[in-house]
Amino acid sequence: MRNKHNSPEVLELTQPGKDLARKISDRSARVGVIGLGYVGLPLVVEMAKAGFQVTGVDIERTKVDSINAGISFVPDVPSKTLFSLVTAEKIKATQSLAALESLDTISICVPTPLRKTKDPDLSYIIAAIEAVRNHLRPGQLLILESTTYPGTTEELVLPTLEKSGLKVGKDFFLAYSPERVDPGNRTYNTPNIPKVMGGVTPHCTKLATLLYQQFIERIVPVSSTRSAEMVKLLENTFRSVNIALANEMALLCHNLGINVWEVMDAAKTKPFGFMAFYPGPGLGGHCIPVDPYYLTWKARMNGFNPRLIELAGEINSQMPAFMISRIASALNEHEKSLKGSKILALGVAYKRETNDIRESPALEVLRGLHDKGALVYYSDPYVPSVVLNGKSAKSVNLSPEIIRSMDCVVILTDHSTFNSPMIATHSSLILDSRNMLRDFQGPNILRL
Repeated sequence: MRNKHNSPEVLELTQPGKDLARKISDRSARVGVIGLGYVGLPLVVEMAKAGFQVTGVDIERTKVDSINAGISFVPDVPSKTLFSLVTAEKIKATQSLAALESLDTISICVPTPLRKTKDPDLSYIIAAIEAVRNHLRPGQLLILESTTYPGTTEELVLPTLEKSGLKVGKDFFLAYSPERVDPGNRTYNTPNIPKVMGGVTPHCTKLATLLYQQFIERIVPVSSTRSAEMVKLLENTFRSVNIALANEMALLCHNLGINVWEVMDAAKTKPFGFMAFYPGPGLGGHCIPVDPYYLTWKARMNGFNPRLIELAGEINSQMPAFMISRIASALNEHEKSLKGSKILALGVAYKRETNDIRESPALEVLRGLHDKGALVYYSDPYVPSVVLNGKSAKSVNLSPEIIRSMDCVVILTDHSTFNSPMIATHSSLILDSRNMLRDFQGPNILRL
């Protein structure tokens, strides 16, 4: 269905649009970002590096104070880089929503979690859009980047903004561009990840594309905000479904006494028709465990039963429980019970080389072990402390003595800083869910 605001003919920009295009092109536009987390802060930095003066808005004082001090809390943003841009007065952060009125462009990068019922929680988007509406003026461009279901921009965001009396495509401009941040990825980051862009009107797409072209290598325009919203959900549902297949293969291979990692390595030698996805202790992060549920919710609202997507979610969600069962069985083989055993988890971040613990399956495994009476410890160079079952726990420093004192070591995140030879040599029992010890063999090493 064609977006009702789009038409084959792209008319000349209105005067507010022309003024904004000029400001963007000569870098005099005052740009801003709402939400200064793993998505927002890297975006702020790239905007500033391109020559814009950037205002970051966040409700958390600790984030605002840290940014204004030039101290990064996001591993993908070096503090040295942030500090130099803050010192050059290219970046400032604030909790004040009044700052929105002075901005020419506003990118919204707020969280979109799930409710306990697995339904979308758009409360952060709603709060951000209400704040923008209260300060909306002619000539402003708004880009929503938060992951959400198809139709959100047109059905929720646009009506709220047009309550101001201003008209989209004429007075102000609205687009959707899904974030594609991959924390810890050293090859692909904000400037070189292609950016999908869909505007409510052709003018909106044109101006949003112009802005992001200033600091991102490639922009991929699509016909509507709905298409742009769907792109993100397709990307991460694709990953969820294929990881579920890999996880189910791991369960089947365990049942058949086959090394699933050997099977995967052999299968990926085929130069066509196969893409390797790997099993693990479960899904984590801000996207893959969440995004498919936004899609299934929207599908059900439209009378469609997304059976494959929902089944993939079920398979992935059972992996932490399977890990706990494997640990208990392994200890039993060593004539030890899970209750009272000392278990050291290596890694609690949801993926390697990041401090992001959102939806981390490692934490679910640790909570489950604790609930069953195990004495749980963890080591993660990126995460100094976590809260487990209401109590704070601190990361322990790895040493041969610490490792030897444990009844079981379980590898949940394969950080490259972990000393694999030391772990393999001094552990009496290891369950490796990430194939980190692929180069080591021994009766003490069990694999997922």
